[in-house]
Amino acid sequence: MPISQVFILSPRGERIVFKDYKRDAPSNTDETFFRTYKFWDGTHRRLIRHSAPEGDCPPFFTEKGVHFCFVKRNELLFVCTSLTNTSPSLTLDMLLRILEVIRDYLGSISEKAVRQNFTLVYELLDEVLDLGIPQELSTKRLRPYIFNDIVPVMRDNFISMDYLVDSLGIGDILEQTRCSDATETSVMKASAEQRNEIYVDLIERLHAVFDAAGQVVVVGVDGSIVMKSFLVGTPVLNLFLSGGFGVRGYELSSSLLDYVNFHDEADYNKFESERLLSIHPPEGEFTLMSYHCSISATTMPLHLAHSLVELSEHQLELELRVRAAIPAGRYAINVTVTVPTPPFCTAAAAELKADVSGQAFEHRKEECCAVWSIEKLLGTAEEVCSIRLSTGTAVKPDVHRKLGPISVEFEVPQYSLTGLSVKALDITERSDAYNPSRWIRNIVLADSYVFRTH
Repeated sequence: MPISQVFILSPRGERIVFKDYKRDAPSNTDETFFRTYKFWDGTHRRLIRHSAPEGDCPPFFTEKGVHFCFVKRNELLFVCTSLTNTSPSLTLDMLLRILEVIRDYLGSISEKAVRQNFTLVYELLDEVLDLGIPQELSTKRLRPYIFNDIVPVMRDNFISMDYLVDSLGIGDILEQTRCSDATETSVMKASAEQRNEIYVDLIERLHAVFDAAGQVVVVGVDGSIVMKSFLVGTPVLNLFLSGGFGVRGYELSSSLLDYVNFHDEADYNKFESERLLSIHPPEGEFTLMSYHCSISATTMPLHLAHSLVELSEHQLELELRVRAAIPAGRYAINVTVTVPTPPFCTAAAAELKADVSGQAFEHRKEECCAVWSIEKLLGTAEEVCSIRLSTGTAVKPDVHRKLGPISVEFEVPQYSLTGLSVKALDITERSDAYNPSRWIRNIVLADSYVFRTH
């Protein structure tokens, strides 16, 4: 699987890092890539139309005889090229692993972090690939060959300690939840400071589609146990999970996992009997376990009701009601309701409850959408937003087809849809005094939560 080039581009297409391994591809492939990515037209100048629609560039494509593969993280584009027909899955897996190694050493992925540590990034790219062939993609095993020091990047905003403890986050989570200086620490800095600690995130990404009546059409959960280890020495980590679930085909339980994947180095022999996973945790961030689960439609955490009324020939009123169907002791944060508006909509204004705070409304005319934001929605609570839409032309009978589908984004901290949770985390080392700090969190994220309007 020879790779010709690996480069990192800014959101504006500027070249931040460019590593050419084989010198067999043109030197301006970054310009070719960004032009195609930015102005993807769906047809891609082919005789056969590409399956990716206009404006939605696929992660793999070929342009001017060069094969491109890319991933996007925090607005940065990580790209690799090849002139040979390589396996897409292997190429993507390699690129994601390179990204994880860079994140482990920098502490976080951002344009500022990459620019300030570009010499360290080049050193990492020199070691992970040799003439385009993957050599070493382990954060820990790369340590003896990395000599550049990390340049720390200060965050622009101050974070209180209460918020820090409440929202320790790792993995690819929304920035509001993920703002944590603790987990954005470089493994090099953690080693120098002897920070003996580990962070565990049990993340469940919910995707669901509702029909116009609010009934669930499609629902599923993609979950993962993501860890970031700053542990000293070579301890054994034993993770005990709650017992209210089973793997489909093996055990009857209240919740069935359709499939489960484990880390290559994980010992899962006692997973079925004792719900125990054991591992010598590698340094940095890694996924211990990932799974998919088909859940009941009755467990949906948020419900949305909508109604459209024609007020006049040039004005409509759309009423939205969001209800949190979670226990009273829980809450959803960063709730965002996005409603596509017709191109002929000239203005939109919202009427919110007079006694509420932490809510906002915005009409993004250029993007043809209206956005209602709620900072915090308590369990069993309901919020209402009435949106008045003004049109430049007379309202047509089929206008409801132009309003939708409505998408909802949210996070529910310390909550699980499948019943899967961390029961205990035991870390053993030869020394009796070994007692590292442990940080554990459950969170549910709305990965794709869509309500049809017709």
